[in-house]
Amino acid sequence: MKTDLDDNQDLSKQIAEAIRDAIINGGLIVDQRLPSEAELCEKFNVGRSTVREALKRLAAQNLIRTQRGAAGGAFVNRMSFEEAYGQQITTSTLLLSMNDVDFETACEARYALERACAPLSAQRRTPDHLATMRAEIHRQAQPGLTDEAFCASDVAFHRALVDGAGNPVLSYQLAGAVEAMQPLMNMITYTQRDRERIVGLHTRLADAIEGQDGAGADSSLAELAEYTAELGRSRATGKG
Repeated sequence: MKTDLDDNQDLSKQIAEAIRDAIINGGLIVDQRLPSEAELCEKFNVGRSTVREALKRLAAQNLIRTQRGAAGGAFVNRMSFEEAYGQQITTSTLLLSMNDVDFETACEARYALERACAPLSAQRRTPDHLATMRAEIHRQAQPGLTDEAFCASDVAFHRALVDGAGNPVLSYQLAGAVEAMQPLMNMITYTQRDRERIVGLHTRLADAIEGQDGAGADSSLAELAEYTAELGRSRATGKG
């Protein structure tokens, strides 16, 4: 574990990064107890408050957990993909909101990722995934549904499609695309979009997934991507 610190930079951040790197490269393994606060103070030649701040940073990233008692201390956490979803979504949302990413670029990335996932979903989806997709389509067709509820349903529909691929790594990678990019795209396009057309595209997509038709699912997503991009262009030019 790297212990040389730069006094001109945040010491707690450097300590947290050193411990994180040790976890990533296998120097510290799952469920292993970290050195005590006193040992870390000695190892990094810093005060206890600095070590505690570093441990707080690691805990906020779900990299460590703390236990009380005689056998307590800080331990390397076993992070699940589900626990990491939130971080992926938050990071993606911040990146999109803090950087000048144009709508078409975000749209291209979001649908390229999902289209890569659709053929797997067509082969592996479960009855529960299909039921969720059908339920959200039914919900989206309700005439009194608010824009906010429609957007939430839209995200839930695509989340079920992605999860239907049965690949937790893909689900994690697409968490930012579906649950960060999709809401932002909805915010931009909801005033222009034709709900009936979207429901129709979603129905075709669900039919393809149910029929294990990967090519059909990809075709429906491609059409949905083009329609979404078209809405974005209409909004940018003030048309529609």
